[in-house]
Amino acid sequence: MALTDPDPEVYAVFGAEPEIAAYAMAKYSRSALSMRESLREISESKAEKFLDTFYFQYGHRSIADLAHVTMAVERLSILAAIEVADESKWDGQERSTRYQDFAGGGGRPWRRPPAAALPDDYDAGMAELFAAYERLSARVREHYRAAVARPESLKPETYERTLRARAFDAGRYLLPLGTATSLGQIVSARVLEGQISRLLSSRYSEPRAVGAALREAARGAAHDPRRERLERVAAFTRAAAGHPGAAEAAAAAEALARPVRVAPTLVKYAEVSPYLVETRRELEQAAAELLGGAAPEPAPPVTLLEPEPLELQVAATLLYGACHHPYRQVAAAVAALPAARRDEIIALGLRHRGAHDELARPFQAGQAFRFDLLMDIGAYRDLHRHRRCVQIAQDYTWAHGAEVPPVIRESGGAAEFEAAIAQARHRARSVEPSSPEAAIYLLPLAFRRRALFQMDLAEVNYIAEQRTAPAGHWSYRRIAWGMYEAVAQRHPALARAWRVTPLESGDLLCR
Repeated sequence: MALTDPDPEVYAVFGAEPEIAAYAMAKYSRSALSMRESLREISESKAEKFLDTFYFQYGHRSIADLAHVTMAVERLSILAAIEVADESKWDGQERSTRYQDFAGGGGRPWRRPPAAALPDDYDAGMAELFAAYERLSARVREHYRAAVARPESLKPETYERTLRARAFDAGRYLLPLGTATSLGQIVSARVLEGQISRLLSSRYSEPRAVGAALREAARGAAHDPRRERLERVAAFTRAAAGHPGAAEAAAAAEALARPVRVAPTLVKYAEVSPYLVETRRELEQAAAELLGGAAPEPAPPVTLLEPEPLELQVAATLLYGACHHPYRQVAAAVAALPAARRDEIIALGLRHRGAHDELARPFQAGQAFRFDLLMDIGAYRDLHRHRRCVQIAQDYTWAHGAEVPPVIRESGGAAEFEAAIAQARHRARSVEPSSPEAAIYLLPLAFRRRALFQMDLAEVNYIAEQRTAPAGHWSYRRIAWGMYEAVAQRHPALARAWRVTPLESGDLLCR
């Protein structure tokens, strides 16, 4: 009789707490038990002991990649949300400025940064920006309604919804970084641990508070939408005492309804990173000394950088993130230094590295395609979602000026828009002496931010094809088109077949 092997067995697992599931998966490398058998064997205390030993003592950090947690972060500022999402292995969603009215919903639509006392100019400046946001969004919507007729094939409600979304695309330029938003994320415990440490090391106070709150949320009781229902089942079965199985049913319901902690062990040592804090401080000092007070040189929105020696690239990139200057200006200053001084700059990026610290992001060097981008913060917020590239963003500043969306000019709202921008800057100057952070919170998304995006050819293609699509926002379409043009000029054979959409193409009603 012929012998046949049993078919592979595949089954989904649901209901196991993230750390227990991670332990059960890790046991595949150390035990012949099946997942079902491992989950029956593991208790919460055994999982914690295992993770303490293998994750923290032995350094098997990949175990934390197996524990995925779902978390909500609500009522934070856009500034803090951008920092939360600044992970290469991050999956999440944030409130969309295209599909939601950020001035509505009741309550105050902005955050107040922690400060002993903020001048009245702060709340006044916020209120003025949101009032202008509402007026200009409405103006643009009416402009579109007059300029773009509804096709017979498009339902009236779809037409209105699309015009509303396009109007919010323009209005968002007046939303300040202090705008209240919310996001959700699904990340591994390993990413969460690094995220918490990075947030705790932020230059801004709110991200530091969010980092501490994430750590406590991972260690404390999680929200379980089943719990209320299970507690009712337990109460019902307790009331049915004397009936066969009632006690067992009550015990089972109570066990299911007990509080669950998603990652109490894997994040318990997440703390401020002296490596990040001290390195940032020393690089900012080194950049100021090297550039000697020179103003940032003019640069186009998109610059495809030339290949250069890796040592020069790393040193220039370390300093790039610590100033507001174009990459070429920084690299030219570094190239003029003696080799020993350049090596000292690289050493600054390593001096404070601890035993468990990964190299800082500027050391993720060597990609063939590096773009120095200057774009409004709204466009940065969209392109920031592309995780397959190394992103090194400079800090926020009022120095690079603001974008004025073309449709604002077309609708006759340019004067009001520019007045709102000027008034916000006036308010920011007023609050800056008492709270520099509050002055940044007043910065509208129209203002430009510089960022270095480093990637391989496939990712350039993906961004160019996805972000030039006609349904996209005009601002990031322009950046993506500039990236495509730069590659096509340098490597025409590589870019010839790319499926990009020219900027002049597109249908306003395309979604």
